[in-house]
Amino acid sequence: MDVSARRRSVKRYAKQIRLNWELFLFVLPAVVYLIIFSYIPMGGILIAFKNFKPHLGIFGSEWAGARYFERFFTMPMFPVIMRNTLSLSFYQLLAGFPLPVLLALALNSCRYGRFKKVVQTVTYAPHFISIVVIIGMINVFFSPSTGIVANALAKLGLSGEPLMILSSPSAFPHLYVWSGIWAGIGWGSIIYLGALASVDPSLHESAMVDGATKFKRVLHIDIPAILPTVVIMLILESGKIMSVGFEKAFLMQNSLNIGASEIINTYVYKIGIREGQYSLSTAIGLFNSAVNYAMIMLVNWIAGRLGESSLW
Repeated sequence: MDVSARRRSVKRYAKQIRLNWELFLFVLPAVVYLIIFSYIPMGGILIAFKNFKPHLGIFGSEWAGARYFERFFTMPMFPVIMRNTLSLSFYQLLAGFPLPVLLALALNSCRYGRFKKVVQTVTYAPHFISIVVIIGMINVFFSPSTGIVANALAKLGLSGEPLMILSSPSAFPHLYVWSGIWAGIGWGSIIYLGALASVDPSLHESAMVDGATKFKRVLHIDIPAILPTVVIMLILESGKIMSVGFEKAFLMQNSLNIGASEIINTYVYKIGIREGQYSLSTAIGLFNSAVNYAMIMLVNWIAGRLGESSLW
């Protein structure tokens, strides 16, 4: 772009701002918030490349290069936390992503308004329960001695010895993922219900005249209508593949199931906050963010190549 074209572009943008300054004023607080809390803190990633000493500051500490990345990749815990993080993420994505879509399709096809409202209320409500309370509920249900599930099985004569679900490494992924699905399935279906609300009713009327069943109308009208939204949400979810929730995993973690519950976020907390290894924890966090960025770029590229909607 030559100088004259650049000047014309600047004048055009300045004119747009001048004519629509009220709209830009509404956006200004959000922009300031992002700059202060998202962009300025990015300077802290320098800690990953320095032997950070708090009393020297970021710029006063000596350079360490890629030392802490190499240390992380060669640590005995590296394969363990990577396996746990990726297995939980993909399990959560495969099991949890389609269910809100199916719930939205089912609710949209429901003819009984009162039943639909009851189902929506019941499925939305768990979203507003805090993670701490959810973990407390899991402990109440699955406690080995006094848990509701253990007592019910004992009364039915189906359990001769205490249930060790909370301390079982093999049970941890299932508890983590399905409790999350229970808490988020209703809330996650809202965006798909909004997309389904934009479907032209005349399409369903025409299909009914042609003799299409309800299943065929869902298959050929509803699903294609929400497919762009589904693809966009899948791309956004793929960008969180390494960001398994810290709070929930940390609260469910104990000394017996730590082989399955130790993920990147809990490990960063332990070595960064508890042990004060700031450079190493920052390097791990930067690696985590880089993988998330690569995943969202890859899935977005695949969606674009397949002819579906994409973020850009």
